Amino acid sequence: MNFPTLTSSGLRSASVLTFERFDASTFSALLFVSAVFLAFGHANAQTASTLPSKIFNVHHYGASGDGKTLDTAAIQKALDECGKGPSGTVLFPNGTYLSKPIFLRGNLTLLFAEGATLKATDEPADFNDSKEEKGILAFVNGKNLTNIIIAGKGTIDGSGERWWPPVKEAKKTGQPEPRRRPRMIVLSKCKGIRIQGVTLQNSPSFHLVPTDSEDVVIDGVTIRAPADSPNTDAIDPSACKNVLITKCILDVGDDNVALKSGHSVPGRSAACEDITVVDCTFLHGHGMSIGSETVGAVRNLNVRNCTFKDTVSGLRIKSYRGRGGLVENIAYSDIQMTDVKIPINITSYYPKIPKEDTARPITPETPIYRNIRISNVTATSPQSAGFIVGLPECVVSNVTLEDVHISAPAGLTVRNAKEIHLKNVKVDAAQGDPFLLQNASMGGQDSKK
Repeated sequence: MNFPTLTSSGLRSASVLTFERFDASTFSALLFVSAVFLAFGHANAQTASTLPSKIFNVHHYGASGDGKTLDTAAIQKALDECGKGPSGTVLFPNGTYLSKPIFLRGNLTLLFAEGATLKATDEPADFNDSKEEKGILAFVNGKNLTNIIIAGKGTIDGSGERWWPPVKEAKKTGQPEPRRRPRMIVLSKCKGIRIQGVTLQNSPSFHLVPTDSEDVVIDGVTIRAPADSPNTDAIDPSACKNVLITKCILDVGDDNVALKSGHSVPGRSAACEDITVVDCTFLHGHGMSIGSETVGAVRNLNVRNCTFKDTVSGLRIKSYRGRGGLVENIAYSDIQMTDVKIPINITSYYPKIPKEDTARPITPETPIYRNIRISNVTATSPQSAGFIVGLPECVVSNVTLEDVHISAPAGLTVRNAKEIHLKNVKVDAAQGDPFLLQNASMGGQDSKK
């Protein structure tokens, strides 16, 4: 069935409204994006009455959607035309749109109808760009923009299958990667980002990277890649402020979520701050991570009501000397983990914890972890309860565990730590002591129980 929808043609005149017939999936997508606007309005606090007045259908600009024809020019033309107005929606109807890298414009909605897939080419030369800092483009790029929405029931596919095998082989032999890999979506120095409902899959490396951005909402997004696909992080907010990640399903080959803070941001006490992760499902991957870059500081993370299954780590903070900084005011609550190898993994070493170490001078790049609360957590592990391990010169401090129950073959290692407070904590270790202490102080209950 076709549905008549009042739209702006965008091809004739900015003032001309025309009736166009959309199929059911496209009509559903338009209703979906209307709901997004009603829910969020614009990021600059304008009212939801400022809905986008124009629909820019990529078919009108020459896109075929057959999965074989290169649609880059048509897609980019639709984006550019949409960007000339105060706001608008670039629409992908049902189909597969093969494309090289594309560039978003401000005050724009990228809308995917059910059955629509934006698929990246897998030719490395398509992503080379000498103007970029690292010499390589992402698939979907946005910089210095406001009010960006990527929404709908469709898919963005990074075509990572060609990129992964050489990386796996290089890792096996201890060699560097043969070439840099593109990320799927990078939104840099943007304000007012909404990603909702879409599926992101098979990125060559990281999937979704908002960086140096503010006011970011990622809602109901599914991100997936094979469990053995290298460095395919799902969501990596980097030096971002005011971020909400909610109701997402994250099933990838590396960090499910990783907060990164590799540099300071003028005017902020922490480059990465005020982040909430709630009602999310973590499947294969390396867990809910902070780091390894923490130089610019990470502050005020709240993770609650999330489930983890078959991840490598659960709650993870990772950094090391020379790449560390302040990490504080971190709260995890109402967490359920099943078959997670390391449920609690807080360490000032990366990638491995040495058996022995000696104190070194403290520098601005020394990892500092403090004020961490873990409450109402249950976990099963096939490996160990985990680690809370600081440095000899800079111990982890003021960590509270309350209503925590972990079952694992080995206990919780606590080293170079002080003010570790326990309340109703039970570690069922199949072998050895439940708590393995070294240069650590714990209080609140008998550490042997």
